Amino acid sequence: MSIADLSGKIPNNVDIKSDRRLQRALESWQPKFIDWWKEMGPEGFQADEIYLRTAISVDRDGWANFGHVTMPEYRWGIFLSDRVGDRTIPFGDHMGEPAWQTVPGEYRNMLRRIIVTQADTEPASVEQQRLLGQTAPSLYDMRNLFQVNVEEGRHLWAMVYLLQTYFGRDGREEADDLLQRRSGNADKPRILTTFNDPVEEWLSFFMFTTFTDRDGKFQLQALAQSGFDPLSRTCRFMLTEEAHHMFVGETGIQRVIQRTCEVMAEVGPDVAAVRAAGAVDLETIQKYLNLWFSSSVDLFGGERSSNAATFFATGLKGRYMEEQNYTDHVALEGHYDLPIVRGDRLSSEEVPLRNAMNEILRDDYVDDCENTVRRWNKVLEKAGRSERLYLANRRFNRRVGEYASGEFGEVRFNPQGELISEHEWTSSSAQWLPSQADQDFVKSLMHPVTEPGKIAGWIAPPKKGINKQDFEYEYVRHPES
Repeated sequence: MSIADLSGKIPNNVDIKSDRRLQRALESWQPKFIDWWKEMGPEGFQADEIYLRTAISVDRDGWANFGHVTMPEYRWGIFLSDRVGDRTIPFGDHMGEPAWQTVPGEYRNMLRRIIVTQADTEPASVEQQRLLGQTAPSLYDMRNLFQVNVEEGRHLWAMVYLLQTYFGRDGREEADDLLQRRSGNADKPRILTTFNDPVEEWLSFFMFTTFTDRDGKFQLQALAQSGFDPLSRTCRFMLTEEAHHMFVGETGIQRVIQRTCEVMAEVGPDVAAVRAAGAVDLETIQKYLNLWFSSSVDLFGGERSSNAATFFATGLKGRYMEEQNYTDHVALEGHYDLPIVRGDRLSSEEVPLRNAMNEILRDDYVDDCENTVRRWNKVLEKAGRSERLYLANRRFNRRVGEYASGEFGEVRFNPQGELISEHEWTSSSAQWLPSQADQDFVKSLMHPVTEPGKIAGWIAPPKKGINKQDFEYEYVRHPES
């Protein structure tokens, strides 16, 4: 079992003090990170004491402690799951060979690209969410936002450790570049489109952490299978923290639905009446669901991908739960039946399995999202409502791949995944995606509630607090004025 060093500038369980060059590089990057955090992290709350969870080890039990800390003083650290001594590469052309402890030279650029792309999502989401604290519906929710933010920061540290440890000068330059790009910036945008989309209110935040962080779960699981063992170990521990991010999103939407049900029981299902009572109507919730699910589906990339085939063949990135879910770990035989557009109809094409690795991973993701929506619908069922939310078809509102629409492609699909004309899209899309009026209404609800135990009227309180604390606990302490 690895031993964590919690006394140095950078808490870690990888013994960075034994490598003076690495230690100097990371300690040189640390103040740059803090400067970025103060500029692009949660605005207006840098001096507040937040009740945060801080990783201190990789043990199953007791791996983190809780306490009030200001965010710039948070102890971001580097933690990798313990090494399995005889681990072998579990898939691809190198299957059965010893897992790599150093970067295989022939795959250096490819591996660096994978790590940088994953790393770039971490600061991007912090930047997207930097103003949300100012409209938090409760101190409980504000704390959860900041917990997600600091853990995204720690995930950036995890990836920067890999870059600086295994990629020399190139890795150090990539680490600096990660702090130079900005979400939504026209000149220096983040790498993936979804991470340049604004997250301006809490309904979007809850959808983001439900669907976009769930993409993170599947990407990290695929990388946790990697034949490059330090990447595998890094992602395995990141998954521990990622689970909380999805919890924040899924339970957040459950609480929004719960409050909407309570209001509908009083005023009826009419959209105008529900809105007038200060709740989010189900139609608007469905539109935001459609928006963020379709955006997150794009993160898996194109349905047919030579890059995904190469990542699998080389043993760098596997499938979701590769060793548990599959018996054929080479995937040289067989095919994937991919629906494609031919003329004015959908047909089917056989794609070699390796070229369909993005779509195979997306299959598992969609199944998991279906389960999430089913849990949301149980709130409606328990409230005696007949309405149900649904998950749009993966072909709906795409910007990447076979089904890209609008400026990104020539086809259009409705939420059921059926081909439609541009005219049908123009006349109906406002029924499926948030209009400007919908967005303005949601933003109009976003008034901050900063008194312990109080909550905004558009969301229900949680069933329980954090770490055995009550909902009324002072999760955020504002400095004395």
